[in-house]
Amino acid sequence: MAPWFWYALVAAVLYGAHQIFTKLAADRIGEGLGGFVVEATAALSILLYLAFLWLANRWDQRSTSEGVSYSVLTGFFLLFQKGGPLSSVPAILAGGAAIMAIAGILFFHEPPSWRRLLGVALAIGGLFLLRK
Repeated sequence: MAPWFWYALVAAVLYGAHQIFTKLAADRIGEGLGGFVVEATAALSILLYLAFLWLANRWDQRSTSEGVSYSVLTGFFLLFQKGGPLSSVPAILAGGAAIMAIAGILFFHEPPSWRRLLGVALAIGGLFLLRK
């Protein structure tokens, strides 16, 4: 198995837990304040990590204005506030994965294997199944 697989697995579990907690919080806090609390908590955790890197002389963080701009363009509270079910998140994530796979093929010249194309087709099909 590729070394990144375990990181991906942990990331999937944490992201799933994140959506569950967001759903639980959505009826108990406004979307603006809830989003702020989530992001502020994440920002504080990252700030502590960056402070550790700086203090341990292990700073290897770089940035460009483009990188900062793309980082700004990212957001789930409103989905749940408007009555979106938690069960819709996997299809939404699959749709995002399909967009990433298509972008990978078209813009980053990743090989269009039959597995990727099947995944894109299934993800897009899953999004259409959400419609009522």
